[in-house]
Amino acid sequence: MSTQTLTPYQAPKPHPQTQYWRVCQLEELFALPFLDLVFRAAQVHREHFNPREIQLSSLLSIKTGGCPEDCSYCPQSAHYDTGVAKEQLLSVEDIVEKAQIAKDRGASRFCMGAAWRGPKPRDIEKVAQIIRAVKDLGLETCGTFGLLDEGMAEDLKAAGLDYYNHNLDTAPEKYGDIISTREHEDRLDTLGKVRQAGLKVCCGGIIGMNESRKERAALIASLANLDPQPESVPINQLVKVPGTPLEHAEDLDWTEFVRTIAVARIALPQSYVRLSAGRSSLTEAAQAMCFLAGANSIFYGDKLLVTPNPEEDGDKLLMDKLDLVAETF
Repeated sequence: MSTQTLTPYQAPKPHPQTQYWRVCQLEELFALPFLDLVFRAAQVHREHFNPREIQLSSLLSIKTGGCPEDCSYCPQSAHYDTGVAKEQLLSVEDIVEKAQIAKDRGASRFCMGAAWRGPKPRDIEKVAQIIRAVKDLGLETCGTFGLLDEGMAEDLKAAGLDYYNHNLDTAPEKYGDIISTREHEDRLDTLGKVRQAGLKVCCGGIIGMNESRKERAALIASLANLDPQPESVPINQLVKVPGTPLEHAEDLDWTEFVRTIAVARIALPQSYVRLSAGRSSLTEAAQAMCFLAGANSIFYGDKLLVTPNPEEDGDKLLMDKLDLVAETF
């Protein structure tokens, strides 16, 4: 797999939301004949991106387990017995070592996650030190640390953080079925703080949580109607972890996942659409369809926080088969 870019390319700047998407409009897109939908999404993708470039990110859990939230999908919640032990924040040295490995293997962005409802001021001080050290390696940085209090986003920005990840998870009307320890509006409040601080936004959701197609459309509408739209939109497929309330959720057909990628690309034309959790359950052919439908970012590495991810050698092989190259910045 080559890391050479095909043409000089500048990542899009935050762009205003130019069309208000109604849920019914996105349902109509979902209902298009499968290949027609993929073709339309591919056309939109080629208007804004080099279709052969894939942005590679690596994700590390820097503080694992013991989260007080009760997200029904999450093995790190203290509410469920999933075998994930509570651990302390990793040392700066350990994190920098893993970030250097990620960079050497082709990742351009290093994402760090901590299992907190939200950080305390003392946590922000430690995380800022980590961000500065990773940034010194020449990597883009992304953090997902939960709900932020006033001033925290500015502190993270000052430390060199580029992106803040804070997913909407699911449709607003589905939210209470998945999480009871916070409200949908809490997520929007933190996203507002992140934007105000001048950070780029990474915001997506999870599908396959027994939601309807209408609720999948409503999730994408919520993302597309953020103003400005998120620069990065991770689309996760539920990883069914034993011990979580969703361990027996109904399987999502791969074509529905591809449809979701395609609708997201059409509604968020200038955002990076990332194949995130659950990618290991997709065949190479299904992933190729996702790339055709507009996905242009993947998490690269053998683990996503605490759940499996395709092995790096397999990703390199697939990208070579599809004549895809890693985007550089």
